[in-house]
Order: sequence, then structure tokens, then C-alpha cells
Amino acid sequence: MARRTSAVLVRAGTFVLALAPPVLLYRVGWISPGVVSADQLRLWLSQPLSADFLALLGQLGAWLLWLLLAVAIADHTHQYLADRLRWHVVLHLPRPLQTLTAVLLGSTAVTTVAALPAAADNTTAMDAEPPPDAPSSVGGGRPTPVALDAPPAPASRVPHGETLGTPPALTVSVRSAALPTLRQDAGANVARSTPGGTCRVAAADTLWDLADKHLGDPKRWREIYALNRGHKQANGYALTDPDEIHVGWTLALPAHETTPAPALPDPSAPMPGSPDVAVPGTTDTAPTAPPPAPPTSAIPAPDNKTTSTPRPPTSAPSVTADGAASAAESPPDQPGNEAGVALPTQGWISLGLAAAIAAVAALLRLHRRRHARLIFPAPVSPRPQSTLTPPPLTDIETIGSRDLSTAVGDHRRASPAVPAPVGVNLEGSEVSLFHLPGPGLALGGADAIPAARAVLAAVLTTGVADSATVRPVVVTTADLLARLLPPGAPLMGLDPDGTAYDGDQLIVLADTAAAITHAEEEMIGRRRLLDTFDTTTIAELNARTDHAETQPPYALLIESTRRHAARLQAVATHRAALDLHPVILGPHSGLLTLEVTAGGIVTSDTPCPLARLSTISADDLAAVLAMLTAVQTRPEPGTDIDDSPAETPPAAAPTKATEPAPAQTDDTATLVRLRVLGPVTVTTDTGPVTTGMRKGSYTVLAVLAAHPTGRTLDQLTADLHPDVDQTSAIKRVRTDITSARRVLRTATGHDEPMFITFDPATSRYLLDPQAVAVDLWQMLTAIRRATTITDNDNDRLAALRRATDLYAGEFAEGYDHHWVTDYATSYRHQILTAYARIAEILETDHPDEAVAALERAADLDPINEELYQRIMRIHGRQQRPDAVRRTLRSLEKHLADLGGAEPSQATRRVAERQLTPTASAIGGSR
Repeated sequence: MARRTSAVLVRAGTFVLALAPPVLLYRVGWISPGVVSADQLRLWLSQPLSADFLALLGQLGAWLLWLLLAVAIADHTHQYLADRLRWHVVLHLPRPLQTLTAVLLGSTAVTTVAALPAAADNTTAMDAEPPPDAPSSVGGGRPTPVALDAPPAPASRVPHGETLGTPPALTVSVRSAALPTLRQDAGANVARSTPGGTCRVAAADTLWDLADKHLGDPKRWREIYALNRGHKQANGYALTDPDEIHVGWTLALPAHETTPAPALPDPSAPMPGSPDVAVPGTTDTAPTAPPPAPPTSAIPAPDNKTTSTPRPPTSAPSVTADGAASAAESPPDQPGNEAGVALPTQGWISLGLAAAIAAVAALLRLHRRRHARLIFPAPVSPRPQSTLTPPPLTDIETIGSRDLSTAVGDHRRASPAVPAPVGVNLEGSEVSLFHLPGPGLALGGADAIPAARAVLAAVLTTGVADSATVRPVVVTTADLLARLLPPGAPLMGLDPDGTAYDGDQLIVLADTAAAITHAEEEMIGRRRLLDTFDTTTIAELNARTDHAETQPPYALLIESTRRHAARLQAVATHRAALDLHPVILGPHSGLLTLEVTAGGIVTSDTPCPLARLSTISADDLAAVLAMLTAVQTRPEPGTDIDDSPAETPPAAAPTKATEPAPAQTDDTATLVRLRVLGPVTVTTDTGPVTTGMRKGSYTVLAVLAAHPTGRTLDQLTADLHPDVDQTSAIKRVRTDITSARRVLRTATGHDEPMFITFDPATSRYLLDPQAVAVDLWQMLTAIRRATTITDNDNDRLAALRRATDLYAGEFAEGYDHHWVTDYATSYRHQILTAYARIAEILETDHPDEAVAALERAADLDPINEELYQRIMRIHGRQQRPDAVRRTLRSLEKHLADLGGAEPSQATRRVAERQLTPTASAIGGSR
């Protein structure tokens, strides 16, 4: 009754104010027809300050104020009808009238809200339907949205940007919701399905307040937003902005317990290590084994897409040093595991940074192939070559390689699309350091140092694998670099000798003053360039084609200092125009300040696109710098083909003991022929097997072909499904093995052979060499036979040619598993040594055939310098200088794709010897 009485009084007062002024003005005769004549106007103009003229001005002002009041009431009524009747008419007044109208509306809204009671029903609805919505304001009007600041405590409210870690200001838009009950019930049913129940939004509520009241922690407001985002409410609107919620909404609440309960085992799932599930006719069994350890990398596949489906908090599996996975809790209001990789060193990196490191690792492999020596006989083994990736980065490379595009050119992977990826936003999308808003970035908090290491790694790895991209430059100090690297690490740039073609990417100066001075000189130089070419930004300057001086992105990584704060701020002011990016370790006013907590979680007192920063350890950063130094483009001495190697090169030796392959010749009679060199195919006497075989079955066959002695179930799951739950991965592998057996039995018409057998003594699955012929085994057998023949070049040549004929392409071509690259590199190197030995046998009597063999090898690996040295040497002996030059140009073209690399000094010396014979050779020819 009190609420309705107040509403009636407010409406009655508004009605009186709307009608009384014109009646009074007209009755007293103000501005009535005939009052003002032409003579009267001329008299007033001649005497402007007369009493009658001032009275006229007062009358006009009174009518104008009444008109503004009428417009405000009409607009208020229009909004009320628009909410009730769902129709809209847009009224546009002149800007001065809009300002006055806003003042009147604000006064009306304050009066209306003051008349309403402050209490509101906010009872949690679990099993009962919520009561019907009541009007939000007296008269059904919709007042202006009221901004409610997120407080550090419920009893106090502070302005926006209050303290570090609080959410942004939340706006509650008070709207009326007179809609059918059916839609309201639907919203309540959706909310009731959540484990934490539901709550009703009352006036002046924010997500911060609701989380504090119902969950006991105001910082869990993001969980409420995640659960209700996108769900349509009773008034037809949906929660799409955490800053705006409507009175009367029914919001779902998350579970009160933030720690997820341990998952119960599936009774129907087979235990790890249990006997293989085989089709009728199989006879192999496996002894019961303890549950296997999780794979080395158990990170979900990249998935940066966001959905509105509520999901409970997840935990990120972090891989420990011994290969076990531990659960590292990931806050529910931050990007989940699909956006990054948990490291064994308790760090976390985004998929973009992992892809950048994987691109550097791929480039490092290419440089290894470039310098590999072709020594025959080479160790004949299906084991892969040793990897050059430092152990701390192995898991990063494994995960990051999946996020790269498939190929650039014909022999290498591409760089990540986002330059300098330093973290992710709330949606899990990569955020670049170069695209952050504001004049710069300041890092603070417990994990500021690990975050600074990741920033340094992200900038330095940008553009390494793409020769067309200008690589950024990083300037830092010796003291800060000493804090970022392990104790005792050298404090120098990537190219301490200053011999790189494109200059240093990491410049280490003595102190902060020297670093800021360097940045100021860079700022002045870039500003002069912009003035010279009449442009406004470095991006516009680099896009022009009338100059050859391209300015790279410039990052300044220093510690905070009060003494040079003004100078630093002057540099930061030109960040966007001059492509200068200061990153400060410590507080600095005027820059975007981020508090980096454990795991890289970011909090900020101002709006920021970053939700989580990558963090790495000192050893990881040192490993990244070591890889970058190895792939840096600089003049290299190389190895001359005429020089005898002092020791066996690492590219020619496997890392582990030799694993012999079964001796299989061309005439070996088997039921099935498996080809893994090139696309994986299976053939029987009736033709290729094209139906029924699962893709996973092909990968199982490829893995077992590369491991003739077999693989355990744990090893197979680690190879094939490193990012899948162990139980699910075991089920997949068993299904793939069973499917392969069934399909091969059907294709061959034999029910007895196993094809994939099981050895109970070693718990290994392996291919049956009596039933399956593998082209890889036949190739290795031919190379092994060629190494044992010592007195007959014709037989040795025949064996080598048979090995090269069997090599039809890369190992398991078309599969993107990380382990495939190592095996493919090893088998390619073995076949290159076979081609080199063929050329040595033919060089004396058949030089053209020797050149043809080496050119076929160069088609398989177009960046191996020794192949080109051998070709140029044969052309030189045949007095073909043009062919020597053509061969050198071909090598230069292929090496240019490796970050702008050039042939080594040894390769150029070989070319010079063939083009310019020595004096002794000339004298001997006379």
C-alpha cells in the first residue's frame, strides 16, 4: 500500500506540473494573441531595458521551461510504453535540449528511486518457482542505468579502479519484465540444473555482490558469468556483458566447493595393462600390470573457441621431471588448458609461444640437415636420430608443433601468425605484445620475473623461421638479464661477435641509464625518418617501397627506476607511432600495470586484454637462447668434402643402442605388404586394402614398423595419443589393433595369422615378420647388405639401387605426430648416404650417372651442402664451370628460406676451386 501510494503521489505531482504552467500563463494574459503589436515591438527595440521588454523575456523563458518539462515527460512515457508494448520511436532533440532533458530526467529518476523501498527479495530458489517479477520503478518507467562499483567489501564502495584485483564497475540496468510466465519458467529450469542452485537479481545487485553473498567469495563473480553467459532470461535478454544484469533475472550459481571431487573409475573400462581385447581366433594374452604412468605430455589439443555451455573448473596437468602428471589447478575465471601448455618447471606458456619455440626447433633440425655428413657405411637402424632440442623444451615443441601451419615451401614449417605472443585473453585467443593498448607494460607480482622471461623469449623467437619477416630487437641490461638467466650463464647478445648479417636481436647494455639512452636515440632516429618521408607511423613507412630501410619492432626490457621515469615516459609516449615497446619490471605510473600471480594469472586495476601471461623458468629461457644462437644467420666455416671428418657426425648416429630390423628381401613371401615410406598403405595378393581400416590402425602399423622389437601399450599410447587421457588412449590403441587384425584377416582370407602379435615376456606388441613384409625393413636390409660387400662394386651398386628404389617418400607421409619427424629425418639421411655411395662408385667411369644420383638426393633434401659440394666437384673435373655456378645458385636459393642463410665458406671454396684451377693443376695439364 505504501509503495502504491508513493507512486500515485509522484504521478499526480507530475500531472500537475505538466498542466498547471500553461493554464496559469494563459489566464494572466502572457503571450496571448494580440498582446504584442508592431508599434509595441519597435518601442521595445528602441528601449530594450524597459519593464515591458523584461516582462516579455520572462514570459518566453517560462514557456520554454514548460516545453522542456513536457518533452521530458513524453520521453519518459515513450520508454515506459516501449518496455510494455515492445515498440520504439526514436526522438532526437537538438544537443542543448538534450543536455537540459538529461538534467530533468536525472531529477525525475532520483525522485522516483527515492520513493521506492530499498529492500528487495533476493531469496535463493532451489525447488520452488521464483515469484513473478514486480515493476522496477514507480509508474513503470525505466530509469537511467545506475553504475555500481565493485567494492572490496560489501559495506564500502570505492570509485572504479579502486584496488588491484577487483572487477570492473558493474552496471545494473533496471528494466521492467512483464512477459509470459512460460519464458520465465524456462529460465528457471535452466538455472536449476546447476549444482549451486540459483539466485534472483534485485535492485543494486552486481555479480560481485551475488558471488560474495551466495558463494562467500566476491572474486568468483566470473564463475557466475561463465555459467549464465548466453542463456536467455525471462525478459528476452541474455547475459552477454558482465557489466550489465537486469532486475528479476534468475542466475545459475556454481558449486560452493571450488576443488573438484576426484573422478570415480569407470567400472566398464578395462584396467591399464589388462589383456588385449581381441576378436575370436586370437590367442595372445597380456599379464595384468599396474596402472601405467601418464604420458610425458598430457595437454589437451588446442581449442581457442569459447562457448556458453557451463563447465566446472578444470585442472591443468603439469608434467613432472619423471614423466608423471600432477594436477595444477586452473582458476575457473581464467583461460583453461586448451589455451596453453603446463611445463615441468611449474611454468605455463600459451600455445602461440609454444608454436614459436617449435618453429625454432624445426629450423634447428633444418640446420642440422644442412651440415650433416654423408659417410658410408652409416649405422643401419630404424632408431631415430638424437634430437637437438634441449630437454626442458621437448614437451613445448611437441605441443607447439601442432599449432603451426603444415608447410611453407617444401621442407619446413611456418611461423605462428601472431607476433610476440605473450599471453591469452579470457576467450583463450593469443595476445601480442605489439598489439597491447597504452604506452607500455609494467609487470609486478610474484611471477613478474618468469613473465619477463617469457616476454623476452616471445619477442626473440618472432620471425626466426620466416626470412620475409623483420625480426624484432630487444634491448636490456646486464643486471636484469642476470636475474632472468641461471647463475653463471653468459650475459651477451645472440651474436657476441657482431658478424650476423642483420645485426643483433638481443642488445645487452651496462645499466638502465644506457638502455634508456639507446631507446632515446632510436626514438629520435625513427622520428627523423618519419619526417623525411612525410609519414606518421613506422608501419606506414615500412609499407612504402621507395626506401630500403625497414625499421623492426623495438622492445625495451628494463627494471623500474624512479630516477629515469620521466625519460622512459617520453619514450613510451611514442610507442604506437614509432613501434617502440617498453616492458618495465616493477611499478611505473602511466603504463599498463599487471600483477602476475602464480601460474601467470593477471590482475589489473584498469581494463586489460590479457588474462594470463606466459611464464617460464631460467633454464627454459637459457635453452631458448641456445637454440636461437644455433640458428642465427652468420658466416659459417662449414666442412669441406675433401676434408676427412675427425669423428662420426651426430646426424649419422642414433641415440640408443642399435635395434636390428628383420632381414627381409624382395622375394620374402608374406600375406601382407606394408609400405611406410611415403603414405602408409597395406596391400595383399588381391590388391590394396582400401576399406575397413581405421586411421589409427595405420598409425599403429607405422609405429610398429619403426620398432621391430615391439612397443608396450604405454609406449604406443604415448606415441599416438599424448594429449588424451590414459584410459581413453589405451581403449583407442586396443581398438585400432583389433580393427587392423580383423581387416587383414578379411582381406587375406586367413583367420589364423595375428599380424600384430603380443609377447607376454616383454609385454610388447610387434609385427609378425612371417606375415607382414615392410618396405622400411627391406630398405635397411639392402643397405646392410651393401655395407658387407667389399670386393664387388656391381653387387654393392645393385643393393644400393634397390634401397633407393624402396624409398618412395617421407616416413608416414601425411601424419603430423611429433615423433614422425625424427624417424623421417633418420631414414632420409640413410638414403642420402646410399646415393652418395652410388655416386662415389660411378664417378670415375660414369660421371653423368653420378651427378644424376646426387641430384635425386638433392631433391629429397635440398639444403644439404655436402650434396652440392659433390656435384660441383664432379662438374669441375669435367670442365663445366656453368654447371658449377648453376649448382651454387640452386643451393643459395634453398638456403635463403632458412632465415636468410647463405652457403658456408667451405662450400664456396669448393666452387672456387672448380672455377679457378690451382697453378699446380694448370702446370700439370701443360
